[in-house]
Amino acid sequence: MNMISMKVKSEKRKVKNLLPQSFVRWWHALAVANLSLITFTLTFSCVKEEPYDNTRQGVFEAAWKILDEHYCFFDYKQQELGVDWDEVHTRYARQVNEGMNSAQLFEVISNMLAELQDGHVNLSSSFDYGRNWSFYEDYPENYNDSIAKLYLGHNYQLASGLKYITLDDNIGYVRCETFEEGVGDGNVSSMLQMLASCNGLIIDIRGNGGGQLNKAHTLASHFTNEKILVGYISHKTGKGHNDFSSPQAEYLDPASDGIRWQKSVVVLTNRAVYSAANDFVKCMKQCPNVTIMGDQTGGGSGMPFNSDLPNGWHIRYSAVIFYDRDMHHTEFGIQPDITLSMSGADIAQKKDTYIEKARAFLNEKRQ
Repeated sequence: MNMISMKVKSEKRKVKNLLPQSFVRWWHALAVANLSLITFTLTFSCVKEEPYDNTRQGVFEAAWKILDEHYCFFDYKQQELGVDWDEVHTRYARQVNEGMNSAQLFEVISNMLAELQDGHVNLSSSFDYGRNWSFYEDYPENYNDSIAKLYLGHNYQLASGLKYITLDDNIGYVRCETFEEGVGDGNVSSMLQMLASCNGLIIDIRGNGGGQLNKAHTLASHFTNEKILVGYISHKTGKGHNDFSSPQAEYLDPASDGIRWQKSVVVLTNRAVYSAANDFVKCMKQCPNVTIMGDQTGGGSGMPFNSDLPNGWHIRYSAVIFYDRDMHHTEFGIQPDITLSMSGADIAQKKDTYIEKARAFLNEKRQ
């Protein structure tokens, strides 16, 4: 095979954050995507919504209008699901009256938002969280936590949320449950150094619901030696459903500090892989020596924004579109290179079909 790893040194720079965390995450994502329209972004992220009365009807109209002006997938959802947002308004507006209580109003608005089948579209209050999580709830889980833990055992190592161990056939196994943790170049490099003698690497992100986009890209950057085009990004420029900026190229730069893995890699996915984890898969599909195995991911390719409703509830919605390198939507998920399903016979023997297939694949590639 190739060299075990490649070490690259560069000067480290420290940047002090003086901005709110929500803005920092948004800025990081734009930096990763190489966007130049920062002035527009500042203006859009601070947009003031049209005032509505704090009545049942006013709250409903505010929720519908916010999505109407800022949601980014209306054309795609109409094409794929037949969603007509004006028709949705007519149908649900009839259910709203001033005599209904808060829970009833919450249910009506949540059901309206669920029509979009978008895990990034949510309604939150002090008593409930409106969501449509059918992207994974309607499908087999293809993951058994108690069985997967048998592979890690009790002596696994831990690098900022990344659990890892060398399996008995000298295949490295990494469990990445979220991108909310502080995944950094130092953590990833230290982990890869510890796994350097392995014949191949499994990165198991099943159930990873996302987190910070820049953390997902940090991990992916250690699996390419060249700057690669991974997709395009387009954001709303106005209130119309078709008001978007021209797509701008999104690149993945190789890690400039630490270790880059040079051997074969398998990434394990299921339907619960969403948002930033979905974007991680999009990036890894373009990296050399990487194979995606498992089930289709859950998707979630829109970057979410938040707005307030007149009664204090909060509404979240997808406002920026991320495409793959062929300008295809990944909102409803990414297909694996090799499709797998958990075997009932394997489960009965306390074996994980995904991990066993990945091990066999990597060992065969080595021969």
